[in-house]
Amino acid sequence: MTEEKVYTSHLGQIGDFLIKFFSYVIMTVFALLTIYPLIWLMINSLKPTPEFQISKLSFPASPTFANYTGAWKIGDFDKLIGNSLIYTIGTTIGVIFLSVLAGFAFAKIKRKATKPLYASFIIGLTLTTQSLMIPLFLEANLLHIYNTRFAVLLIYIGSGLPMGLYLCTEFIKSVPDSLVESSRIDGAGYFRIFLSIILPMTVPVITVLAILNITATWNEFALINILVSKTELKSLPLGINKFSGTLSSDYGKQFAALTVGMLPMLVFYLIFRKQITKGVAAGAVKG
Repeated sequence: MTEEKVYTSHLGQIGDFLIKFFSYVIMTVFALLTIYPLIWLMINSLKPTPEFQISKLSFPASPTFANYTGAWKIGDFDKLIGNSLIYTIGTTIGVIFLSVLAGFAFAKIKRKATKPLYASFIIGLTLTTQSLMIPLFLEANLLHIYNTRFAVLLIYIGSGLPMGLYLCTEFIKSVPDSLVESSRIDGAGYFRIFLSIILPMTVPVITVLAILNITATWNEFALINILVSKTELKSLPLGINKFSGTLSSDYGKQFAALTVGMLPMLVFYLIFRKQITKGVAAGAVKG
């Protein structure tokens, strides 16, 4: 090997090293910027409010969980966490079930009404939550379902369907038509084809939908705030909102309430991080 080739090879190795080095530096800085606010929040949730006002960056001199017990009682978190779980699980299952079924129909069952129906659902992607709040409130009252879990679940599922239908339809379109056609020739019905062929192949997009709906429903505030007024029907974000009014100066309880709302999503990610990463990556590549 000539000296020129050796020199070029060394330059290439140095270039690769520098690219990797700066990539790791950027990712490390980004990770620290993301993690630091969470750690700061949890540390300060263990301080009494007077201590926090004196020093906002130090560790607590005498860590206490009194903020958590106080926030739990004031926010009625024992009831609200249960409601949030009901709404989150119900919405996620409903959106996934209806989106995959309808996505299969829109992608593989061609009828005259297929395109207009699909377009009527997809137009929901252009509607904002703010533009729907008053019509949904009036409709809930008109149907006498205001202050019911049914109304919350119905509207949450309806709100999640446009994105769910779009993702599932586009994903299932990539499945070869020959698979469906050969199954039809063998005498299989659409429901059998769906269960045996389509459903196992849609696991990546189901994972993506689960992530989107779990995070969105758990943190949703605007719609449920106008759909229910009874405490026993409210969700966790409404309980946390209590600390933004007269209790806004009680920083200890405020930070404790925010930590309670954040931890379930953090635990969810830590437990299912591998499945989340694989699902998002597979869904992106397949789509």
